[in-house]
Amino acid sequence: MTRDLADILIDSGKLDSLALDRAQSLGRSTGERLDLVLTRLGLVSEEDMARALAEHLGAPLARTEHYPDNPVLVGRVTPRFLKEARILPLEERDASLALAMADPLDRYALDAMALLVGKQVEAWVAIPAELERMLARLYGDGSEARAAAGSDADTRDHYAADAARLRDRASDAPVIRIVDALIEEATEARASDIHLEPLVDRLRIRFRIDGVLREQAPPPASLRAAIVNRIKVMAGLNTAERRLAQDGRIRTSVRGRELDVRVSIIPVQYGESVVLRLLDKSRGPLDFERLGFAPALAARLTDVLQLAHGLVLVTGPVGSGKTTTLYAGLKRLNATERKIVTAEDPIEYEFPGINQIQVKPQIGLAFADVLRATLRHDPDVLMIGEIRDRETAEISVQAALTGHLVLTTLHTNDAASAVTRLLDMGIESFLLASVLRAVVAQRLVRTLCSACRAPYTPARDELAFAGLAADPAGAAPVFYRAVGCPACGGTGYVGRTVIAEMLAVDEAVRTLIMERADWHTIARAVGAGGMRTLAADGFAKVAAGATTVAEVMRVSRAV
Repeated sequence: MTRDLADILIDSGKLDSLALDRAQSLGRSTGERLDLVLTRLGLVSEEDMARALAEHLGAPLARTEHYPDNPVLVGRVTPRFLKEARILPLEERDASLALAMADPLDRYALDAMALLVGKQVEAWVAIPAELERMLARLYGDGSEARAAAGSDADTRDHYAADAARLRDRASDAPVIRIVDALIEEATEARASDIHLEPLVDRLRIRFRIDGVLREQAPPPASLRAAIVNRIKVMAGLNTAERRLAQDGRIRTSVRGRELDVRVSIIPVQYGESVVLRLLDKSRGPLDFERLGFAPALAARLTDVLQLAHGLVLVTGPVGSGKTTTLYAGLKRLNATERKIVTAEDPIEYEFPGINQIQVKPQIGLAFADVLRATLRHDPDVLMIGEIRDRETAEISVQAALTGHLVLTTLHTNDAASAVTRLLDMGIESFLLASVLRAVVAQRLVRTLCSACRAPYTPARDELAFAGLAADPAGAAPVFYRAVGCPACGGTGYVGRTVIAEMLAVDEAVRTLIMERADWHTIARAVGAGGMRTLAADGFAKVAAGATTVAEVMRVSRAV
């Protein structure tokens, strides 16, 4: 059985022989089945494993459309048993029961269900993440699992206990289960961050999903200090230190996907506040078009990246996708004939063939230090995670002047403001005019859920506000509004897309830079030259049915 399953995975390109040898060796030492070892190590995703198991067993694969709209066997089987066994009845027939199983080799669950219904049970192979989402939809959101995990723990609240006892409690099974479940739930919910904030009476937990924070069910209040200490242990931080900020990193895998978790802890009034940044290592960088850039803008940006030297800026607030856009540019530039060096904090994606450097200011390796050192390595392209100070800005400009293409980010509201920000940092106007090639300003807007979005006819004042005109033939345009359904968690939105503007530096703009013109003057000049503003790009996506007017206004109202 094991060899046949391995052959299926290798033949489909989901596994290589070295990874197989590694998993088989570990399986022999632990006694675990090969499929469980492969997914636990993140060598094969749970979806790929489910497909391989279905093929190997000759069993059907359960997908979303196969799950029932309402629970099957109501009153005859408890939701708790279904969740613990990770099974879900699909359909009861006269002589059989179709059963979705996260582990189709679990004979106990199969025999128990056959005994319960007195019929033959037909096992369907389920993708665990999909099965658990359907269990949550049909039988509750599953948030009680975290509370149940802590129910057998000591209920006394020793929030101010000594560090040694907290280290011991951080190793208790309930605390481990709570933290593991928290990371797993956040990953399945597509969260980018987990926020744990101690309040006077509880530990508030919020997930940032599509840029918006959503509160989750809290764990037992008595475990809040132990949960923080468990995270410290996982990140290799000092569990005894609760007065200073600490940063760390956790490498783990969730459902066969390798996950890099960046940990930041700061002391607050009622304890320590924790933010976990979730970076899915299995997701590679995307193309400009898949990020949401309009085709014309993507083509112009691609042309700029083909220049031999110069400075290209991507601007926007924190969380606007600036680094992801730079990664998309690096993906296009990555070739054998180019030497590319990056200075990042943190390294979010790993590129074969690119020299990536993690900056560490605490040991004297800041962006400026990395830049000075890498220039001696004769790179063709430099990517700098962020210009934070005058020194980094000056070295970036000098690198662009000496024949390097420099890609970096800056915190400004729009493209024109980037020029005045660099001038205010002390960059000479004639130098900036010589090296600056383009500035991209961007935001991320949530995209409407295709399963529940509702069309409506916008009023004339709404069209005018969006800068759109009615069809000359008299046909009213159609906008869409968010509704909410189980597929989108009731929010009406699934995923995000980019809205952007691009300031291309031509002779007119160079002249304004030399004259140290303010951002209003530069913005008017590029607007008169035909640049589509960030808001206009957003409203074009509204007209295309991708997002809503409210969403565009939410992210662009400061522009």
